[in-house]
Amino acid sequence: MAADKESSALDRSLTDLMTSLAVIFILLLVASLNNAQQEGIDTRNSILIELQQSLKDFISQGVRVENDPKDPLSLMVLVPEALFGFEVNKSQLPAKGEEFLRVFAPRLFTTACSDRFRPEINSIVVEGHSDSTGTESRNLPLSQERSMEVVQKGLDDLHVSEPASSRDLHGCALSLISASGRGSADPVLIDGVEDKARSRRVIFKIRVRSIEQKGLVEVLRGTDIK
Repeated sequence: MAADKESSALDRSLTDLMTSLAVIFILLLVASLNNAQQEGIDTRNSILIELQQSLKDFISQGVRVENDPKDPLSLMVLVPEALFGFEVNKSQLPAKGEEFLRVFAPRLFTTACSDRFRPEINSIVVEGHSDSTGTESRNLPLSQERSMEVVQKGLDDLHVSEPASSRDLHGCALSLISASGRGSADPVLIDGVEDKARSRRVIFKIRVRSIEQKGLVEVLRGTDIK
């Protein structure tokens, strides 16, 4: 009987010990994840400040660099419709937009591709949008065409504006940039009413690497995979 009681007490002690160790492990894991998330946010904020400084010449034209409220690791570069305002049912960039992009694209990618920030940036997505006019079967490809128009002209402008280092800058930009059409899924609303002119737009979204992506990059750097 005594032996059974001792065995039972030992089992309870081991169970309590394992439970305590599990709780400690979970607390350490949560703390580690929180630290990693904060590190990503701090990096994003550093890039935000640098971009705002680098693009300050464009602020007077209405360009804004802001945190993405939907993603703690992303920044949004918002270009006003006066520059990137597309006509209804068209994807051709206005002349003012082309002139703006000719100066803006090299400045943006020079900052993003710098030695300081290139290892920290995962992607730059050029996100195209349409207004709610028409059907989504037309709006979705139309918004994709708008984003592709900006991507293509932006990449072409890198060769023209930075001839000395255009090859390296173009290659870096190509590795980062992508085009995404959102259709009319995210209209610009003013007092609950869609502003159709402002809805026909393109947004640059810059995303910082997550801690998992940073780890993968470091692993790949240690191999022959490029």
